[in-house]
Amino acid sequence: MTTIADAATSRGNGRRKGLSARHREWVAAYLFILPDALGLFLFLGVPMLLSLVLSVYEVNGFGGYNFVGAKNYIRLWHDPLFWKGARVTALYAIMLVPSLYVTGLGLALLVQQTNRFNAIMRSMFFAPNMVSLVVVALVWQFMVIDKIGVVGQTMASLNLPPISFLGDPNFALITVVLVSVWFLMGFYMLIFLGGLQDIPKEYYEAAMIDGAGPVKRFRYITLPLLKPTSFFVLMVSMVAAVAGAQAFDIIYVMTKGGPANSTAVLIVYIYQQAFSFGAFGYAAAMSSFLVVALMVVTAIFFAVTRGGRFDHAE
Repeated sequence: MTTIADAATSRGNGRRKGLSARHREWVAAYLFILPDALGLFLFLGVPMLLSLVLSVYEVNGFGGYNFVGAKNYIRLWHDPLFWKGARVTALYAIMLVPSLYVTGLGLALLVQQTNRFNAIMRSMFFAPNMVSLVVVALVWQFMVIDKIGVVGQTMASLNLPPISFLGDPNFALITVVLVSVWFLMGFYMLIFLGGLQDIPKEYYEAAMIDGAGPVKRFRYITLPLLKPTSFFVLMVSMVAAVAGAQAFDIIYVMTKGGPANSTAVLIVYIYQQAFSFGAFGYAAAMSSFLVVALMVVTAIFFAVTRGGRFDHAE
């Protein structure tokens, strides 16, 4: 005959056999993440591993593989064009990332209020992201090309000195940075809009009652509460500047790395070595070096910003 104690023990054992609510949430979360994780592993992780393997071979482009060990990395270390590409990439990122942060946040603050006019403005700012990067690059190339470009003709009509935006090494990189900002600022505007909408309005109302002006409200409420969003924007824009689509498409279409390699970021130089000169092993070595360098910079950024977490001690 079953006693009350036996029944309680049986129910306790039954509970122990099942998953707790917390563990069920973990399982559900991992199942949702699994498809994206598999895609990242197959289309990013596997190519990265294959590139690392390929970097220790000399490939002739016709199926011939010759193991050379660290020869490609030694060549990389002594290649002045590689290091110039690294400097151009760093300069491109230094100009692009803060510009995207300022323009994205500025546009988000400009169209933060929900009304019909701001809805139209948001659509207009985001519209360039709906167009192919190649089309964007071709249109801007036509606009800034010497003598016949719209920008050049406008400057001539205003009696301004002519500027070769794509032919002068002093202006070419700045030009592609401006085009990249024009193309991407609408995307980062939407990200900042999401962050701004998560800030409780009560904070602003309390600050206004205390007499805080717009500048103080922005400094002491908006910026601190946007730390996670700011971290995400800075991280994504930095990766995009180093190895993103616009870092290759816009620059390759508009300048092909010229003039005088002034816009030859590393991703463009890697492409040239692989598909123009057939140095696939050397290109793979440079790609592996770039990935490792980007991972190191990302880790340092995580450590310095603590992953964009709030500082509760403040």
